[in-house]
Amino acid sequence: MIDVYAAVGTFSDKKALATELARIVMRWEKVPDIPFFGDNTAAFVHELPADALSTASGRSDCVRVQVTTNAGALDRGQQLGVVGDITAAVATAAADPDLASRTWVALTEAVPGGWGIAGRSFTNEEIVRHVRELLGRP
Repeated sequence: MIDVYAAVGTFSDKKALATELARIVMRWEKVPDIPFFGDNTAAFVHELPADALSTASGRSDCVRVQVTTNAGALDRGQQLGVVGDITAAVATAAADPDLASRTWVALTEAVPGGWGIAGRSFTNEEIVRHVRELLGRP
């Protein structure tokens, strides 16, 4: 799951940004492009009034992106890649290259069993087993 928090008007096409961010996370997680992942990897763009966010210096032209994955989904190289690509996508979507310097990406891992899809809580092992079944691989 990806949550983006920004001031109202930062992005002209929020859906395109949300779709791009979900695709970025899937690519870096190296998951197969199947409905289980494509339909359940989602981004949410939350627009806030400019007076509802601020840096310590009083700026409101910043973006916070929270990415939650299952535990161990990203190794260090993947963490670096997903943060870099998300930051670039945010700046591009805002048509503001300088926004990259004011975009924070927080990576969070759900504890085993703390990741639910379709009303079911999955551990990492259960996700792997489920996907193998979907792909017809024992």
